Formats: sequence, structure tokens, C-alpha cells
Amino acid sequence: MRLLIVSDTHIPRRARELPAQVRDEAERADVVVHAGDWVDLASLEDLRARARRLVGVYGNNDGPELRERLPEVARVTLEGVCLAVVHETGQAKGREKRCAERFGDADALVFGHSHIPWDSTAPNGLRLLNPGSPTDRRRQPHHTYMTATAADGRLSDVRLHRIGVD
Repeated sequence: MRLLIVSDTHIPRRARELPAQVRDEAERADVVVHAGDWVDLASLEDLRARARRLVGVYGNNDGPELRERLPEVARVTLEGVCLAVVHETGQAKGREKRCAERFGDADALVFGHSHIPWDSTAPNGLRLLNPGSPTDRRRQPHHTYMTATAADGRLSDVRLHRIGVD
């Protein structure tokens, strides 16, 4: 099962639409995972129309319309991989420990908020993934998103993509 992992799209504040590279990935993916800060309802509806299946949460920049349609935390099992999704996890220092305590029943946690790509593993084996942002790189060198494969209870082929480079 092919996953597209995105967060912090901030449409239309940071871009008018998702980059073509991300739109194409959404149409190829079996599941699109979005870790919040959509900003407008139209971006949710656009991605939902492109995706075979969408798993998403709201972020701190998402207003009432998005909060009515999306949870703060999502949990799904994809090909035996227990995946949790949340927007914010707090500061980087101590993140693995905090997330392992809060999401200890998951195999992987997708989060956003910082716009900083992140891929680490907590001592309990929880994999933490932040895809960065495809539209608002802040101080990062590139706009980014991730892809991964879920199969046989494992998350593999996790890859960070740079917009316009990959």
C-alpha cells in the first residue's frame, strides 16, 4: 500500500494550490495522510477528490469548518501498520519520549506543525515522521513531502521528496 504523507499545506495563504508533484502523488497513492494546517475547506475537498482514501487531522491554523470535519488525532491500521496522525507534538527536545508515551500503541506517528522534516524512532520502536511542508518551507532549504509503503505490518521505503527536485 503506497502512502503519500503531507502536512502544513496552508492553502491559500502560502500557495494557491498544491504543487503538481504532490497532486500527482495523491492520485497514485492508495492512502493520503495529511497532518493538519490545511487552512481552507477547499483544499480538504480537493485532496479528498484526488485520493482513494484520505486520513487527516486539523491543525492550529484550521478554523471551525475543518474542525467539524476532521479529528484532532486520527488512528488507522493500514496493511497491519498502526498509524497515528496529529498536528502538534511540542518541542523537538524529548519528542520521542513524549510521543512514545502518548502513542505507544502505534507503529508510526505522522505529525506536522514545525515544517521541519523529521524521521526518527523512539526507544519503544514508534517511528515519528514529519513530512515538512510542500508549500511553506520557512527556513528549510526545500518544500517537502514524504511517501512510504505499508505492507505486512511494516512501514518501509519511507522517502522525503523535495518539490521540483525529485
